Amino acid sequence: MSIRLFVALDVPAGARTALAAFRDAAAAPEVWRPVADEALHVTLVFLGHRPEEDVEAAAAVIAGLPAAAPPLRIAGALLLPPRRARVLCAALADDEGMLSPLQAAASAGLEAAGLYIPERRPFRPHVTVARLRAGARAPREVAAAPDPVTFRGEAVTLYQSRLGRSGARYEPLATKPLV
Repeated sequence: MSIRLFVALDVPAGARTALAAFRDAAAAPEVWRPVADEALHVTLVFLGHRPEEDVEAAAAVIAGLPAAAPPLRIAGALLLPPRRARVLCAALADDEGMLSPLQAAASAGLEAAGLYIPERRPFRPHVTVARLRAGARAPREVAAAPDPVTFRGEAVTLYQSRLGRSGARYEPLATKPLV
């Protein structure tokens, strides 16, 4: 059986509160479908549909990642992709340069395990706060801006994504706490 997997940096409660406030101010309900507060995260690697037996190998890669929690800052509103936005995001600033190496380590480890082919586009740190509704036209700009909250990622988690009518539900399968 195939399951949908991704690896994410978990965001602490204070940052999720600021992200939710930004989402609520910026995401017009007729245009955007909000991401639930508990589902806000930083995607590091999207594996897509994988056989269930790949979970153990992916969990081993997660366990071997560096344990240092990257300090991050919410750095503004972002529409992705830029030309025909499908998601409303909060950009993240990685001022100390720790998140990109963590993402690269996850990507390289999953590639070495035969579970992932790295994307060609560069990693762009962000948190998706809302997704475009079917049939809606995304605005070209965002009127609201998130508070520039600073935070440290709490953990790196391997999630299973279960798609449903009310949006995706994320089930943690393996977690590496960060310090």
